[in-house]
Amino acid sequence: MGVINATPDSFSDGGKYLDHSRAMDRIHLMLKNGAEIIDVGGESTRPGADPVSEKEEIDRVIPLLKEAIPVFSDALFSIDTTKYEVAKKALQAGAKVVNDVSGLQKEPHLADLCAEYDATYILMHSQGDPKTMQKNPEYNDVVDDVMAFFQRQAAEAKKRGVHHLILDPGIGFGKTLEHNLKLIAHLDKFKKFGFPVLVGASRKSMIGKILDDRPTDDRITGTVALHYHALIKGANILRVHDVKEASDSIRIFNAVQSQQ
Repeated sequence: MGVINATPDSFSDGGKYLDHSRAMDRIHLMLKNGAEIIDVGGESTRPGADPVSEKEEIDRVIPLLKEAIPVFSDALFSIDTTKYEVAKKALQAGAKVVNDVSGLQKEPHLADLCAEYDATYILMHSQGDPKTMQKNPEYNDVVDDVMAFFQRQAAEAKKRGVHHLILDPGIGFGKTLEHNLKLIAHLDKFKKFGFPVLVGASRKSMIGKILDDRPTDDRITGTVALHYHALIKGANILRVHDVKEASDSIRIFNAVQSQQ
């Protein structure tokens, strides 16, 4: 899954793809380099980010989706949003996936919407909201707590008619470095639910912390290493900024796995 943020303030690529021609070029390159899903977002969810209005988010992402989906008809497009109307307009434009960082906590009716459009719903765990989520997050046991969340919210999504679910433990969303590392180390436990597992740790602050405060643009090797551990532990989808490097690592991983 390749990331394209139509935002001025996302932590890694904020401001780069507000211009549609640049965004279209970026989508083309990501698909050429091996992306199968393009995840388009119009509201930054980095720690400390301010929320944006529904109208502003729609204005950022819907024209881009309407332009990109017919051009790149072989790709799957995902809308990264917690807002019902944004998701609805994206699905009407041809998106097939709703990526909800709140895991139905903000808008339970996103599940109804995915059921109506037979869309895939990405159920992500988060604690708090982007503005406050990194202010002293606490868990009894982060793996057990995320497991309980998935069990509860997946049941709700299925009850509302969702047929296609993906689970995302939400690396960096209301978690300390230790919490994030523990989730990666025990990622295989989430396979018990029988749904694909997505991991998005691309260039995130946990990598910078491990590597002595490495800046965002110098976290690619760390990202590949962390995501490779996720693959070993059963991840099915990697959400990344650097598609070529991720695709190369997946090809190597699959080649080794084929001999086991």
